[in-house]
Amino acid sequence: MVRHVEIDGQEELTAAAIARRIGVGRAAVSNWRRRYDDFPGPVGGNGTNPTFRWVAVADWLERSGRAGQLARAGRTETGTQALDGPTGGWATRDEPVERARRNVVAEQRLARVLVSLLPPTVAAGAGDDDLFATADDLPVVFDPACGDGTLLLAAADRFENGVRLFGQDIDERLTRSAALGLRGHPLAGPYDVRLGDSLRGNRFTELLGKAAAVVCEPPFDRPGWPADELATDRRWEFGRPAPRDGDLAWVQHCYAHLRPRGTAVVAVSPRACVSLSGQAIRNLMIGKGALRAVIALPAEMSAMAGETCLWVLRRPRGDEEDEPVVLVDFSAAVDLAAVPQQFGEWRQLFGLAMPGGAGRVRPGPAPTRAVSRARLLQDGEANVLPSRYVTTEAQAGADDIALVTRQLEAVHARLGAGLPHYAAARAGGDFAYVTLAELERVGALKIRPRGTTPHAGDVLVWPRTPGVIAATGEERTDSMTTHIIEPDLARLDPDFVATFLRPEVEAVPIPRTIGVLGREDLRRCRIPRLSIAEQRHYGAEFRRLSELRTALTTLARLGTTVIDQTLHGLTAGTLTPDRLPPMTPTHKENL
Repeated sequence: MVRHVEIDGQEELTAAAIARRIGVGRAAVSNWRRRYDDFPGPVGGNGTNPTFRWVAVADWLERSGRAGQLARAGRTETGTQALDGPTGGWATRDEPVERARRNVVAEQRLARVLVSLLPPTVAAGAGDDDLFATADDLPVVFDPACGDGTLLLAAADRFENGVRLFGQDIDERLTRSAALGLRGHPLAGPYDVRLGDSLRGNRFTELLGKAAAVVCEPPFDRPGWPADELATDRRWEFGRPAPRDGDLAWVQHCYAHLRPRGTAVVAVSPRACVSLSGQAIRNLMIGKGALRAVIALPAEMSAMAGETCLWVLRRPRGDEEDEPVVLVDFSAAVDLAAVPQQFGEWRQLFGLAMPGGAGRVRPGPAPTRAVSRARLLQDGEANVLPSRYVTTEAQAGADDIALVTRQLEAVHARLGAGLPHYAAARAGGDFAYVTLAELERVGALKIRPRGTTPHAGDVLVWPRTPGVIAATGEERTDSMTTHIIEPDLARLDPDFVATFLRPEVEAVPIPRTIGVLGREDLRRCRIPRLSIAEQRHYGAEFRRLSELRTALTTLARLGTTVIDQTLHGLTAGTLTPDRLPPMTPTHKENL
């Protein structure tokens, strides 16, 4: 359980307390005091253990580009939130080691996808025919297997303080970590994290039938649930799950907490879509209109072994049983960025399948099909694996494949002419360098405060790959953006600055110790001192190489699709193994 406390802006903290609050080592605070003259001086204590005014330290963190540390400190509009317990919610020494063993990047990516499938907090103008419409706000987002709070933090990123966040987990260390993360989120609203086994001992019975949204990636690596103990549990609205169908137990557990028209997104294994023992449960979920969409994701999208499917559920209110089920197959996606992470993108993707009701496979970033509930139930199997409907029935004909093949050949020809062929640098042609501090001093660039809107031509520094990019003007800075550099375009080329700055930023070792690149460390980074004409020459080639990388990635994905569809056509009988003659030059000219 958590309680809410207010941070007094005048409170005094020791260096050790500051380090604990912002999630760094005590040595980092000592290092800041030695290296930076503008670090706030002590206001109390004694020579060996001085105290510092927290409001001054927080202001320094903001000014020095270390605002990411304030997120760990839990500074919010309404105060911060703390854990009850002997550790005060702070992680134990072995937690980072355990977290490092997991694929944290995959977990965070999956969390963003799950949360993006939830409807907005207020569905302004949404009609009853909207797949995920809701009549009012989302007061509660619940994760019954919250782990270290990755999904809840993603919900806080999206909905900010417009929702209440509730989580439960069987692992005490993970619940402490989840509460600590929510406490440190700068925009999270009220939250409640409780310890316990959700299936054996639900600590949130008061949420049954009340939650507006539930998100969950069930812990499939833990022992199965006790079927005998829970045989008559009222959560089994669609039937008692077999012990081997643990994911169907979690699905029903999540669904049981939904209010009318509430939405749940649950990650399950593909077995949940096809298992014979779960057939009766799937039949009822389909027949009663509870299952709204099934999305197959590539294996790289999950920390679990193998592919993952997302079940999107909604508790019907009124006569909604006739609405089709949308099936989306991203399982073969080469580019993980093709999987939407915005609700609007999902709405558009589902819209491709919806016109005309249950219809054929629609074009888009992934094969998508709206299948009628009668069709799903007609063979008695209630098989909802997307590949059954959107891959095997999407049979490309010989003319379709020939057309795509000709396009591929033309793309290959254009790419061949654009491959890099550069001359060797002359001997003794080493660069002369200038630091960003010098450029800032002469007005050639400005380092703007984080959180300001980037414009085309700005250079963004953030802990992603790549870590430094030239902005196009379409980016939205978030809590991860560290610095925004505004160059004088008459004196500096943005692509030149970004590309040469990237290895400099990556070589700075301090983010490993204090968690963020400081503004002073950024100012010490260097770029070559060249004329604007030379910079633009380099920048044009950098853009060309970036576009080439994107084209080759797209080409690889398109080529894989052509090969897969050709293999399917040969095995399904729509193609013969008789090869056609190569495309003639005349055909190429007509493309």
